[in-house]
This record gives sequence, C-alpha cells and structure tokens, in this order.
Amino acid sequence: HAVKAASGATQVLDGARVFPSTAEAVADLHHVYATTARRRDMLKATLTPAQFAATIGDLEPGRVGVLFGPERAGLDNDDVALCEALVEVPVNPAFASLNLAQAVMLVSYEWFQAGDAMPETQMATAATRLATKGELLGLFEHLERELDESGFLHVKEKRPIMVRNLR
Repeated sequence: HAVKAASGATQVLDGARVFPSTAEAVADLHHVYATTARRRDMLKATLTPAQFAATIGDLEPGRVGVLFGPERAGLDNDDVALCEALVEVPVNPAFASLNLAQAVMLVSYEWFQAGDAMPETQMATAATRLATKGELLGLFEHLERELDESGFLHVKEKRPIMVRNLR
C-alpha cells in the first residue's frame, strides 16, 4: 500500500528499517529533534520548523533525525527525552494538532528550503531578449488565426475562454 501511495518516489521506502525501540532507531544519529504540539514537563528548547532548518545547517557534520509521533497519541515522553529540542509549528493553540502528513511536509519543506541555494526566480534568456507585449500579442494573434484555420477553435461559445487561456 505504501508503494502505491508513494507515486513512484519509493527511495525512502526502499531504505526504511523497522526498529524494536525509538532508542535503537536513533542510536546512530548525532542530533535528534522531536515534533510535538504538547508542552512537556521537560526543559527543551522549542524551535519552529524554519528555526530547526536553520539550526541544523550550523551543526557540525553529523546525522540528524526528526521524530514524528503517531497521529492518534503523538510521541511518548520517553521518546521526547532522547531529543535535544522540540520542533513545533506555530499554529492557533486552540487547534494545535496537525496530522502526520502535514507535520512531515512542513518540517521537510523548511529543511529543503534552508539548503536550497537557488535564487527565488530565474529566467534563463541565453543570448535572446525578452519579447515586448506587442510582440507577444502578435504571436498570439498569429496562433489564434492558425488554430481557427485548422478547426481547433470550432466551438464558438468556447473560443473566447480558450483564447484567454492561451494568452
């Protein structure tokens, strides 16, 4: 079932292992963080997903892990005790619970963004210049004439919407 739900992205599943305990699962890691929305009676730093992502980039080389608890009950206090800090998504405290997929997505996204050196927007123009709006309008008018002649835009009531979508 997990392979079907992965939509072809099975490299995580291929490397998955099952451990008898959380302590054994994290034994080879250098840094472990716990995701939780519940305040615990422990002295643990609490980070947002963005702060977590920024923090792990500054750590000396080592293996980092994040614990996500089951949706029904979350992590046990004994599991949280194995971690150096908590990762908590800043949400409305009256509705603080996230499902597992949401928590994994938010933490993973911030982790990915922290390591992404790509500029926010890119336009690879090579040796060409950007077209003016007039040139683009000419292209669209030419395309519309050709689509009319080929019979592609044959449904009159749909033509204006199709042309607008093309533009």
